[in-house]
Amino acid sequence: MASRTFLCFNHGKFLLPFTTTKIIPSSKRPIKSFRFSFISCSLNTPQPTVEPKSQMGGTPNVVKILEERGLLESITNENLRLVCSDQTAAPLKVYCGFDPTAESLHLGNLLGLIVLSWFQRCGHKAVALIGGATGRIGDPSGKSQERPELDLNTLEKNIVGIMEIISKILSKNANLGSEKNSNFVILNNYDWWKEVRLLDFLKQVGRYARVGSMMSKESVKKRLESEQGMSYTEFTYQLLQGYDFLYLFKNEGVNVQIGGSDQWGNITAGTELIRKILQAEGAYGLTFPLLLKSDGTKFGKSEDGAIWLSPSMLSPYKFYQYFFSVPDADVVRFLRILTFLDMQEINELESAMKNPGYVPNTAQRRLAEEITRFVHGEDGLNEALKATEALRPGSETKLDWKTIEGIAEDVPSCSLPYTEVLNLSIVDLSVSSGLLESKSAARRLLKQGGVYLNNKRVDTESKRIEAEDIVDGKVLLLSAGKKNKVVVRIS
Repeated sequence: MASRTFLCFNHGKFLLPFTTTKIIPSSKRPIKSFRFSFISCSLNTPQPTVEPKSQMGGTPNVVKILEERGLLESITNENLRLVCSDQTAAPLKVYCGFDPTAESLHLGNLLGLIVLSWFQRCGHKAVALIGGATGRIGDPSGKSQERPELDLNTLEKNIVGIMEIISKILSKNANLGSEKNSNFVILNNYDWWKEVRLLDFLKQVGRYARVGSMMSKESVKKRLESEQGMSYTEFTYQLLQGYDFLYLFKNEGVNVQIGGSDQWGNITAGTELIRKILQAEGAYGLTFPLLLKSDGTKFGKSEDGAIWLSPSMLSPYKFYQYFFSVPDADVVRFLRILTFLDMQEINELESAMKNPGYVPNTAQRRLAEEITRFVHGEDGLNEALKATEALRPGSETKLDWKTIEGIAEDVPSCSLPYTEVLNLSIVDLSVSSGLLESKSAARRLLKQGGVYLNNKRVDTESKRIEAEDIVDGKVLLLSAGKKNKVVVRIS
């Protein structure tokens, strides 16, 4: 079968986990909610990386792999290592939650998808949980103030956007591992929360939650000590996430929850509820480190804001350039954390960086290529590479209108009438387009050989714009040095 459809929502009523009724898996019922379309996930996407193999020839131990690559912060029980080493054990079902606080996931969310992908590649099943219910409240972890409330239309729009990204990324691993036909599914926690009544929840779940334990969570303590404080709504978030784990453990067979290190309190809230309410063992939590630069600052922000995973919010070209500009001090660690390259190849790159003949940015280029391919696919990577090469001053690559428009949102642009641009001097155009502040600055840079028109160096200030200079009759690309560019649209 060329593709498989995964149901993301279930319109049927869910029971609280204290009944003995057997829940029929949602994948057997062709129903939906929120009026969202089903997502069809191709299982035949070609893979640039090879499935990991253990030295013993069996399923590799995913916990060991994560630890080796710097993707393991803590686990709730060391037995998880043994379970992952047991070649006779059934595959684990592992979930990671994503609250729909924006229309796109960002770089901070990417680690969760990478860890889920490693579980898939090692033969386990991934569950991506969209917080259609919890997103209405907002996780206080790592936040200095309460998240703004989202209206339902925005929430639904965000859910659709996030589902598309998750499906696109996790489907890349659908033909890897031992469970090749069903190794990921996307669920929405609103499907069960919409049937839960407050009094029932307080009676059947709240009675098992100790206030002292809840207040000792790091995310709660920091907020209580702040001037902003914490609302009761936010305080209950850890119970909601804990109940999600309990529900998935009982009804979907999910036995591992993963998250960033700031999710430790929410994850352990879930394992505690499972142990107390269901009196069951076998529920595990695993956290990975937050993505930080070598100086300890958060990685994932640019001058323009978050590094979004959606191409409609951040172009593949700009996404690629962000990773290409990673400093040498961070690039090797990011290769281990953010890519699926073999560790031997990464170690060879690290060694090469210390050699006199090393070509600068070789490791950065490999990092940018691998992570752009993972997020945006082969087409997105090709788009980024084409734009990168074409927009390099002095490049022999012929520019076309589509390539220039592809980076127009990432560089300054202006619109000028055709009659005004035609026969205009390069000096005047440099100033009127906003590329340079003054004619004297333009003349000075021209003498230094730093002004480019459509990537070709302009050698004289007597140059005037001709009709053939206007790419496809629509745009011009002006550059001052290698980095400063402006797109001139011809109106």
